[in-house]
Amino acid sequence: IAEHGRIALFHTGHTGVGARTRGGGGIRLKYSNPMYVDDVAVDFPDMPIILAHPSFPWQDEALSVALHKPTVHIDLSGWSPKYFPPQLIQYANTLLRDKMLFGSDYPMITPERWLADFAALPIKPEVRPLILKDNAVRLFGLGED
Repeated sequence: IAEHGRIALFHTGHTGVGARTRGGGGIRLKYSNPMYVDDVAVDFPDMPIILAHPSFPWQDEALSVALHKPTVHIDLSGWSPKYFPPQLIQYANTLLRDKMLFGSDYPMITPERWLADFAALPIKPEVRPLILKDNAVRLFGLGED
């Protein structure tokens, strides 16, 4: 991935895949701890990385990795914003404002529902466009040259 200048995306945190099935469908949640991605960010320091989803129950670890490693971003898909923990909102408004990315996880959560729940959060007005568009434009190189 790094060799080709691409962005790596890693699922982090709890997953609905296998939930409430016998043995969790064989899914081992421990491997979705975002702290494992810290090693990847060290080994490939120039490769952009996205931690997909708020990393419940390891939100603090995800925030730490994204804060520590300049190429690591957090995608906010997969959870309704009404369930975001306070520390995620705090860092989205401050130190990680340039590293948070919109995502709905459609069809599990529709963009309309995600955006309605996001509108109710205490996100600073100047941060909203960063999360909803500007950070992704920059990360994916979609801006005008």
